[in-house]
Amino acid sequence: MKKHFVKITSIENINPDIIKMVTTKPIGFKFIPGQNVGISIDKPHWNQIKRPFTFTSIPSDDYLEFMIKIFRKHDGETNEMMSLSVNDELILHEVFGNIKFSEEGVFIAGGMGVTPFISIMRQLHFSNIVGNNKLILANKTRHNILNEKEFYKYLGDNFINILSDEETKCYDYGNINLAYLLENCEVKNQTIYLCGPPEMMDSIEKELSNTNMMPRQIIRELF
Repeated sequence: MKKHFVKITSIENINPDIIKMVTTKPIGFKFIPGQNVGISIDKPHWNQIKRPFTFTSIPSDDYLEFMIKIFRKHDGETNEMMSLSVNDELILHEVFGNIKFSEEGVFIAGGMGVTPFISIMRQLHFSNIVGNNKLILANKTRHNILNEKEFYKYLGDNFINILSDEETKCYDYGNINLAYLLENCEVKNQTIYLCGPPEMMDSIEKELSNTNMMPRQIIRELF
């Protein structure tokens, strides 16, 4: 696949561990909301290392946006991104990914697994077809919640947060299991969009498969 070189136009910290990076967009560059792209840093050594990152912009934007978690304890590409500045260049490789919107359903995300759903929800809002889609987002603490205000704007009460390591009056507490799903949404005959840590997704799929309310379709992506 053809490589594309893009320049960083802005880079900022959303919180201590997550950056938002905006780049130029190559003419004719295409992706579907929910997809990823392989990215390398255009510097010696780093231009040979490629990692997948999820688009959080939508196809009609004239820029590309990514929200990236930085792993400071790892001597890897995300840590190197902390040293990048405006006008530094990235290399875009192949576009790929399993998650794309097909029909109204329940979106379930863990942590940074919510990033594909940022682009999808933005696209649904842009197209005025948000409908009755629901997003259930699991995090450790409220400080880990990404894009909270925007999701509430689009979804209202159909945006539900659950925290595993912090009890507050504003958010649910615990972990996503079948009982929690049945309490908060109708899963029978629903399309389930699932993205997050492998152990979380495997657990949810197992619980759903052990009932007679198995959704007719589960679309999942490892994160």
